Amino acid sequence: MNHSAIETNALRKEFGAKVAVADLTLTVQRGEVFGFLGPNGAGKTTSVKMLLGLVARTSGEGRVLDAPLGNVAARAKIGFLPEHFRFQDWLSGREFLDLHARLYGIETENRKARIEKLLTRVDLQDAANRKLKEYSKGMLQRIGLAAALLNEPQLVFLDEPTSGLDPLGRLIVRDVIQELRAQGTAVFLNSHLLSEVEVTCDRVAFVKNGRVIREMGLRETRNEIEIELQVKNPTPNLLRDLAQFGKNVRQWNGSIHLETDGESHIPEINRWLVAQGVDVYKIGAAKPSLEKMFLEVMGEDARAG
Repeated sequence: MNHSAIETNALRKEFGAKVAVADLTLTVQRGEVFGFLGPNGAGKTTSVKMLLGLVARTSGEGRVLDAPLGNVAARAKIGFLPEHFRFQDWLSGREFLDLHARLYGIETENRKARIEKLLTRVDLQDAANRKLKEYSKGMLQRIGLAAALLNEPQLVFLDEPTSGLDPLGRLIVRDVIQELRAQGTAVFLNSHLLSEVEVTCDRVAFVKNGRVIREMGLRETRNEIEIELQVKNPTPNLLRDLAQFGKNVRQWNGSIHLETDGESHIPEINRWLVAQGVDVYKIGAAKPSLEKMFLEVMGEDARAG
């Protein structure tokens, strides 16, 4: 069995003269939680629709669960919670799940057991007989998550799964994602809540203007230390020379930043700066947050739209 849940190469989607996705090239492994990040209009939703086979690609190649995009047998093994869902609100929560389980072709006994298990998992067992029209936005989000898991999928797409949830609801979603990972299910997560992505995902891709511009493993990043310096009159030569102590040396928001493998470099850097006659106003270490990395990678595109 191929260990990749998703493989794409130069996927492109055009709507007339508009390029929605210019180059989607990425790989998502089975059992991996993959974050898909970018500003509004970056092409994230169109990318997801191409991967699901809901819109046809203009060019490029892609495979999902070792099958071509849009393959019916592969789609039967996929769960999907869209951001803008429209459910049959005249049904109760239990009826809603039963309808979707029937559409999957799940047999009666398995269907009933699966529905009850999922209602409990998303903490809606007490509201199971209420009409969806009576549900709050957060409750609808959770019943949608349950529906996405009915078919015991091998790959789950979650588009803003925590946008309408309170802290308890977000914790439920986070725990469900961790359980999916543990059982070998791949999760493709599109979210603007970077704090949730940071504690949930194994890797992320940054998307800008319809292109994947950077991928990074979050578990590896969490082991790195970012050192922040504030010095008098920094020069390009100083930035170049600081590279001997780490990598990715750059100026941002009035400070110099560089990444190292530990805090032990801080005294060494401070002594070196003083020996060079540089006035040091501040030196400290912190693990770079995903939000900060997002702002740096996106630049002006990170501004609210």
